[in-house]
Amino acid sequence: MPIHKRESRPRKSLFLSERKCHALQKMACTIREDVIDMLVEAGSGHTASSLGMADIFTAFYFHILVHRPKQPDWQNRDRLFLSNGHAVPAQYAALAHADYFSKSLLMTLRKFGSRLQGHPEYGSLPGIEQTSGPLGSASSQATGAAYVALMDHAPWRVYCLMSDGELQEGQTWEAMLFASKHHLYNCTFIVDRNNIQIDGTTEEVMPLEPLQAKFESFGLHVIRCDGNDMRQVINAVSHAQQITEQPTVIIADTVPGCGVDFMEHDFTWHGKTPKPGAESQNAIKQIHSLSGTIARES
Repeated sequence: MPIHKRESRPRKSLFLSERKCHALQKMACTIREDVIDMLVEAGSGHTASSLGMADIFTAFYFHILVHRPKQPDWQNRDRLFLSNGHAVPAQYAALAHADYFSKSLLMTLRKFGSRLQGHPEYGSLPGIEQTSGPLGSASSQATGAAYVALMDHAPWRVYCLMSDGELQEGQTWEAMLFASKHHLYNCTFIVDRNNIQIDGTTEEVMPLEPLQAKFESFGLHVIRCDGNDMRQVINAVSHAQQITEQPTVIIADTVPGCGVDFMEHDFTWHGKTPKPGAESQNAIKQIHSLSGTIARES
């Protein structure tokens, strides 16, 4: 049993109307366009995961989280940790559009002295909950935060976004053991299962499958969804919120470089950026076209 039951807090409804779903999908496209612009301006960064996780960041900041952007330190806010910190361009864009800070800062990504560094740094910007860089570290930080919440009878939940590549590290599995032992049902891990890392595919570098069975053997409840389907992501989180005796991991299958055909599923885009000019313009055009398709469907 959990060490403590949380205080009751009215659960935020995650009901998703068709109109709201289309609005979220369009926001995800806007975030992807911003990511391309940011990375081109910076001249360095990580493209594949930033584009692939845009739907997940959108779902959290604009529908799932209980938070107050104008009061970023509000005590009862949900905490969102980003373990795969290289995907932070998409998080920065989502935070800016959610009004945590001015969108004018986005083009300072990775600039000398900028508050928007290549990995998130706690204290540098409102809405950034932890410092990440070493892959896997946020899973431990998230379990610690969730443990504190239960001890303090706090109502907030903890969400930890992770890469699949970092599951090759021992620290992540230590965190899973801790979460399971202490029945941290207020902690949900979301794995960006894009199947790539800097040196190739995950299954070539260090095979992870059968991934669901591994998590289950560590005592976690497992949900699998399409991480680029807004409705599936939100439904998966809603399902996780119903689990009351164990932590949950959502394996979100995503397309690296999602929305740009010459980037999708290509591991070489893990850590490079589009070139200024025709290449970046082509990427923006494809994303903009996708946004237009969504608008016509609505």
